[in-house]
Amino acid sequence: MKLLLDEQVPARLAREFPEDYDVHTVQTMGWASKKNGELLRLAAAEGFVALLSADKNMEYQQSTTELALAVIVLAPTMNRLGDLIPLVPSVIALLEDNLTPDFYRITP
Repeated sequence: MKLLLDEQVPARLAREFPEDYDVHTVQTMGWASKKNGELLRLAAAEGFVALLSADKNMEYQQSTTELALAVIVLAPTMNRLGDLIPLVPSVIALLEDNLTPDFYRITP
């Protein structure tokens, strides 16, 4: 499963996913500083299933009718790796539940 970590999500979070997940970062894809709409279009064109983001406002700035991939917003109190790691099992469960292109929020 091909996942993309947004700029605010620590790249080291990729290590927390099983080996069969193909996790990339916005930075390694060369998409740093792209606006959300353009980033979502690029990610969909590259075959990503989901974007993992910490941008809690993205769902209010983008139209769900134009989404071509799932956007999973990670919403812990702080955006540190130690706060995000406990959310990974919930992310995996969500991903394995046949996601549709929509916004999803994962909280502690």
